[in-house]
Amino acid sequence: MKLVWGALSCLFLSGCQLAITQNTSQPEEINDSGFIAVEQVHQCDYTPDVADLTFICEEESDGTIPVLHPIQELEFHFTQDQAIAENSNDIWQHIKSKLSFEVPDNQRIQEQQRWYLQNPDYMARVNKRAAPFLHHIVKAIEEQDMPMELALLPIVESAFDPFAYSHGRAAGMWQFIPGTGKRFGLKQNWWYDGRRDVIASTEGALAYLTYLHDKLDGDWLHALAAYNSGEGRVLKAVAKNKKHGKPTDFWSLDLPRETRAYVPKLLALADLLSNSQNYNFPWPKLENKAFTESVDIGSQIDLALAAEMAGLTVEELHALNPAFNRWATDPKGPHRLLLPVDHVAQFQTALAETESKDRLNWVRHKVQNGDSLLKIAKRYHTSVDVIKQVNGLRGNVIRAGDHMLVPVALKSLDYYSLSQEERLKSTQNTRHGSYKITHTVRSGDTLWDISQEYKVNVRQLAKWNGMAPTDPLKPGKELTVWVNQVSSDQSSNAVMRTLTYTVRNGDSLARIASKFKVKINDITRWNQLSKSKYLQPGQKLKLYVDVTKT
Repeated sequence: MKLVWGALSCLFLSGCQLAITQNTSQPEEINDSGFIAVEQVHQCDYTPDVADLTFICEEESDGTIPVLHPIQELEFHFTQDQAIAENSNDIWQHIKSKLSFEVPDNQRIQEQQRWYLQNPDYMARVNKRAAPFLHHIVKAIEEQDMPMELALLPIVESAFDPFAYSHGRAAGMWQFIPGTGKRFGLKQNWWYDGRRDVIASTEGALAYLTYLHDKLDGDWLHALAAYNSGEGRVLKAVAKNKKHGKPTDFWSLDLPRETRAYVPKLLALADLLSNSQNYNFPWPKLENKAFTESVDIGSQIDLALAAEMAGLTVEELHALNPAFNRWATDPKGPHRLLLPVDHVAQFQTALAETESKDRLNWVRHKVQNGDSLLKIAKRYHTSVDVIKQVNGLRGNVIRAGDHMLVPVALKSLDYYSLSQEERLKSTQNTRHGSYKITHTVRSGDTLWDISQEYKVNVRQLAKWNGMAPTDPLKPGKELTVWVNQVSSDQSSNAVMRTLTYTVRNGDSLARIASKFKVKINDITRWNQLSKSKYLQPGQKLKLYVDVTKT
């Protein structure tokens, strides 16, 4: 099922036009880790995707790097001026002039090159996605005097998608897992995930690569391999080769097949850029200037208000600032926003005219019996820490009758379509079957157990819920399960309807099953009930009923 969302309104940048496109393109098959595979090796049987030209590999494919692109993926489209068309002041040519790695005549590199040569449109789309961010990345690499090949690494990692998510819970353009992200200064909390902050994650990635380069005796290919599979694995492979008197260069190491393809991908890209004329490869062009600027905002702000101040849609603002999980920036920072350069002056003027207290919308909440800080925070989609800070609370004790100030979103939550909640909701609501069942995770549940219970593929189950198959589950989490049949005896000509039944005095599972001509086992499965527990009057049950039987 492939759906392409209409283009959003355009941003006008100096000499360029930037449009952000949302899409819901989803291949109908998935690779061996359950996700869309980005720029795989040529052995794959691939199906180009309309939206992002990704393709799908079978399990036996070599070098798979599975990446999930969210339902609402974003692209940045630039209309190039004549100077760029003539190769003048092109940032890719600037990168090319500073490449330094030796690219050997190697079959593993040639395999990667073959795929890029067969799919030139892929790089064109990467170019559009990289446009708002590439200048910042190149500048950071130059400031730290690091190899310019690293500017190509986000292509290998995520195709320059800051919303990308993959196996091992890796997120962002540089694909940090949570632990490594925190280790290199990337803050992650309810409000903000620094792994998706392009500025912060670039700093973290370069710091991590510097550490790996030093740890692995100054060998950049070893450092890149370790970035993909971990320093311990590379050190172990080097030690093993030393022990057996074998060479310890990257090409001689016994590494996972993904890592064996990972470094050649980067070298293949570097060689194609350096020798694009020899390969007759139409490497895209992009003006060598900053299209976006980081602006200090000083305090928390509602993203809808910030977008209005900047003359952008909230989707356009969130696309440039994908690290913010919710409807506002993190109250504890970072207090900055990435904005198109020709919108900065307008935003700064509006910001200066708005007091800090007016950057958020507020409600005065009267504490009721049974209220808790957590309950109030969930109701208003904020955090306990924010409520405590605003109201000067040291502990968690609140009293009925007291009044509290609580910050709330300026717009309805679905207005912030790129927030974490709305992205997940969009993913879960994308139809993949005839019937949608909600499963609430219980203690001890695994994705495998749940997939067996509903007779669905575990990789698909993960994909429907924006997860990797290895992600942990927390009790209470709601998962979407798409099925084509809701009961084992459903006939092909059944006319199914979903209804909610309210349990009455004297009701039992057997009585309800008989009344609606369904099975007791189906009722318990649809509602995650235990047969040993009694139904309670007023309890709501979801039923899938064949109206031709009733």
